[in-house]
Amino acid sequence: MATTSPARIDDDLYASAKLAGDVQSRSASQQVVHWARIGREIEASAAISHKDIAEVLEGSRSYDTLSAKEQAVVRAEWSTRMDAARASLNLAREFASAGRTWVELDDDGTVVEVGPATKTAARGGTARRSGKRTAATKPIKASGRGAGTRSTG
Repeated sequence: MATTSPARIDDDLYASAKLAGDVQSRSASQQVVHWARIGREIEASAAISHKDIAEVLEGSRSYDTLSAKEQAVVRAEWSTRMDAARASLNLAREFASAGRTWVELDDDGTVVEVGPATKTAARGGTARRSGKRTAATKPIKASGRGAGTRSTG
């Protein structure tokens, strides 16, 4: 019978495990166990050099010098690091604190301009509030290429 033991992991690793687990239909705990098993197999493998992988990840060695298996390990680590970096971003907060507006899609797929309520209202937009947003929004008519990709302000 399998037993479980509690383990403390840092918030970044948990957040990464939650994101990756959601994609793979695993809980965060199951994802951490999955990664641990992969790590165990990699460490036991004679075909993979941990030193070479670590040197690539720290930037002192070229990715192109690794074997295909080692490159796969590096890509997985880069993916995990990028997921964690994306999870920590809050561009809406950064733009709002800088007094800038931006565009995004609402829940219905309509392109809306979002930003500080005073700035949007000053442009003649109709202020709408969403449960997640603290800034006013106004619909923007999408026209042509690149519609919905501009940052204003």
